[in-house]
Amino acid sequence: MAATGSEKQGANGVKSFYVSTPIYYVNDAPHLGHAYTTVAGDVLTRWHRQRGEKVWYLTGTDEHGQKIMRTAEANNVTPQAWCDKLVEEAWKPLWEHLNIANDDFIRTTQKRHTDRVQEFVQDLYDKDEIYKGGYEGPYCVGCEEYKLPGDLIEAEDGTKLCAVHKKPVEILKEENYFFKLSAYGPKLLEFYEANPGFIQPESARNEVVNFVKQGLEDLSISRSTFDWGVPVPWDEKHVIYVWIDALLNYATAVGYNENPAKFDETFPANVHLIGKDILRFHAVIWPAMLMAQGLPVPGRVAANGWLMVGGEKMSKSNLTGIKPQDLTSHFGVDAYRWYFLRAIAFGQDGSFSWEDFTARYTSELANDYGNLASRVAAMVGKYFGGELPAATADGDAEKAIHEGLAKAVSVADVKIGEELDFQGGILAIFDFVKQVNGYITEQEPWKVAKDESEEGRARLATILYTAAESLRAVAVLLNPIMPETSQALWESLGAEASLGTLAAQPVQSAATWGRLPAGATVTKGAVLFPRLEEPKKD
Repeated sequence: MAATGSEKQGANGVKSFYVSTPIYYVNDAPHLGHAYTTVAGDVLTRWHRQRGEKVWYLTGTDEHGQKIMRTAEANNVTPQAWCDKLVEEAWKPLWEHLNIANDDFIRTTQKRHTDRVQEFVQDLYDKDEIYKGGYEGPYCVGCEEYKLPGDLIEAEDGTKLCAVHKKPVEILKEENYFFKLSAYGPKLLEFYEANPGFIQPESARNEVVNFVKQGLEDLSISRSTFDWGVPVPWDEKHVIYVWIDALLNYATAVGYNENPAKFDETFPANVHLIGKDILRFHAVIWPAMLMAQGLPVPGRVAANGWLMVGGEKMSKSNLTGIKPQDLTSHFGVDAYRWYFLRAIAFGQDGSFSWEDFTARYTSELANDYGNLASRVAAMVGKYFGGELPAATADGDAEKAIHEGLAKAVSVADVKIGEELDFQGGILAIFDFVKQVNGYITEQEPWKVAKDESEEGRARLATILYTAAESLRAVAVLLNPIMPETSQALWESLGAEASLGTLAAQPVQSAATWGRLPAGATVTKGAVLFPRLEEPKKD
């Protein structure tokens, strides 16, 4: 049985928690769909970093293939010039704008990648896993994939269309080299049965299992009708099929055949985050390639659903691609990072609308969370001159808050860190925020403040300390999701002087009550989530 990413350990006994996004086609600028997957990976890896784990987060761009070549030709530039422009002017700047903390950015035109791809394919050829043949069939340039009959839909005039791009397929006939994928059907089915969590969600797993059970065909791994790709090392009239090239980035980026120590402590990925439209490549072809090479198989392939606009999958080809900057300029970067993971169950399709984003922002971020932070800081300033008082009069109400926090931390850690249920984890955190708001409403510190007795002052101090300490914990829990506003809250609680760097706080420490010391200087900073302005009308 093939080893998985969760089983393999590095030479020093500590394997990095390795997460990857797909490498994205650079035929155009990124849209919300690309950013959705990348933000999810960023939140997941930030969460594991705050667990104190060693983490490696990889993203990058897929720069070979017929689609890239045709796009470059349409723009009157070379494919390499087109890729360079898009990567440097669109992709990398967007990830920086969205606070994506990736550890590496792989480009498939880089020599560190192309050399290793040739070595991998040559090795399979030498092992008699690749043979020469010919192929004729319907091909979608957008998917860079030969299509099976079940993958096509029919237009009103009878034209066969790609079901993903809704565009006519091309009938291609060419000489190719083939990988003996059909031989790996039984091994894959055995692996799926032994590792039921390998493909998520369950609907995706069922799709793949049923697909493999129908029988696999050998895979064309070269193209000979164009030259924008990695040359086949033993026959340079061919270039390596773009998907074989692309999948190998997960190995070449972490030192395959180049840095054994790095490779051993990182590979394979614990989690491949992908869109469901590229599920078969990652859950069928990729593990079969690794099995053929005697390499361990990833721990998990997690397929997110499609972002829908007006009932259509969000994409440039469907004219529904929305730039993330269109939203961040209105809602802010942190709210953007939060919204899609909060509003859509990861693994399911979800619809986006300005109205829904606005309603959730106002209700949950501005009113529940932001207003809580402002109220607590204002009351500490008003009643204690900005110096956080000690809690000396805890009672049942405070005990309920302590228990509520412990539950929120426990649930969020499992949901986000293990199950990739970002929505469930965020809801657990915001349920606690609501609980703290309810606590303040019930305890009425503004009324308690009128009691100037020693008992009254002690009770007021306890209420405000409890609220501030709750916010300290919330800042830790939300830091992987909303790092900028979490840092602002952290500083307003006096944390810079008393607690140290926010990013160094383990998520589990959020449940340890009393880390915010009495005497900390609490200041009312800028509003975390300002009131939204009305969108400009055209």
